[in-house]
Amino acid sequence: MKLIEIDKITYREHLNRVIIVFIACLAFLSLLMGQLLIRIWGQVEVATGESTGNFHLNFLGVLLAFALCGGVLYRQRHHAYFKEIYYVSRLKALHNRIYRKLKAIKLAAQNNDVNALIILSFYYTSLKFVYLLDDNTLTLGEVDVELNRINQQIERLGLTVGAQDFSAELLTRF
Repeated sequence: MKLIEIDKITYREHLNRVIIVFIACLAFLSLLMGQLLIRIWGQVEVATGESTGNFHLNFLGVLLAFALCGGVLYRQRHHAYFKEIYYVSRLKALHNRIYRKLKAIKLAAQNNDVNALIILSFYYTSLKFVYLLDDNTLTLGEVDVELNRINQQIERLGLTVGAQDFSAELLTRF
């Protein structure tokens, strides 16, 4: 996966709109489906105010609504409007894959393994990129320190590798 330029304002606008529409559709469809399921299979409300026992139908309505909203969102992921959102979500998924192997990768990097250095260079560069997109500046200093340390090690070894040399196949080794 290569790092691409993303307009932060466009990304945030699109992401916020998608989140708002998703939540609104989820709420509306949950109520609609819950009521529909209760109308079809629900118990008749008792005049004494006792519970009708339709919780499971309401919950099923929420699950169906979530599945429907998620399915629609999944089918639209390649639409131009979702380009930035989908790219960043794939990048975050890749971060999770790298993070699960980070201990072994760092150990190999200490032994000057070129592939490990490439992975770490990509990881910290792309992590900084995502943190800046999401305005997550709390741990940005730590990421900068790690990125500088990796870049200095690469420079000390006289290598000309970096984040641009990364491919997901490098992770299979760790």
